[in-house]
Amino acid sequence: MQYHFENKVAMVTGAGSGIGQAASILLAKYGCKLCLIDINQNHLAETVRLIGSHVDILLQVGDVSNVEFMQSCIKQIDQHFSGLDFAFNNAGIASPVKSIADLSIETWHKQIDVNLNSIFYCLHFQIPLMLKNGGGSIVNTSSILGTVATQNRAAYITAKHGVTGLSKAAALDYAQQNIRVNSIHPGYVETPLIRQVHTEEIQIKHPIQRLGTVDEVANLVIFLLSDQASFITGANYAIDGGYTTQ
Repeated sequence: MQYHFENKVAMVTGAGSGIGQAASILLAKYGCKLCLIDINQNHLAETVRLIGSHVDILLQVGDVSNVEFMQSCIKQIDQHFSGLDFAFNNAGIASPVKSIADLSIETWHKQIDVNLNSIFYCLHFQIPLMLKNGGGSIVNTSSILGTVATQNRAAYITAKHGVTGLSKAAALDYAQQNIRVNSIHPGYVETPLIRQVHTEEIQIKHPIQRLGTVDEVANLVIFLLSDQASFITGANYAIDGGYTTQ
């Protein structure tokens, strides 16, 4: 499928690696101008290297759970590009494997701040800028654990379920103002983080008997952002090799 994103502007969080990096590369391939955000400057530099110099890229290095930083990113986008058409709110962190009673209060707050509150901050600041341009499309990264649960991951599960609900709420709030909001729910995907803990047990939890790839997820993101998905909003898309079907 061929997409045409020329002269459009997209913001991607967690753009320095994994799914965010793959989506950024695809958006650039189709001519999109980019604001790429990550907490790791070296990772962002690698994304830019992989993209090349054929598109206009604005880089922002910082913590997505910092509301002042996120507000500043939107101001920079407005000043640099004079608008925003697409957003892929993808940044997140993995959670420790601990039962609720053993989970520290600090860890709980960190999980909620990075994996849920940051998505709200993104939406809160992105949507007014999109409305100035007449609308836009947003994809938020949740997880398979935004629809089901597993043991000893309470904070992560809570945050990702929150992203699922927040995405639906935003979709309804702005459906009549030409802003679409959807969430994606990846299973275990081949990323540097997963490679550190990849076991046969994780793989066989997926009926398809393998892990996903970042490119497979990125292709779903690009489709949902594009006009090809113009009648899709408020939906949550599992891309999990059948994990949540069981």
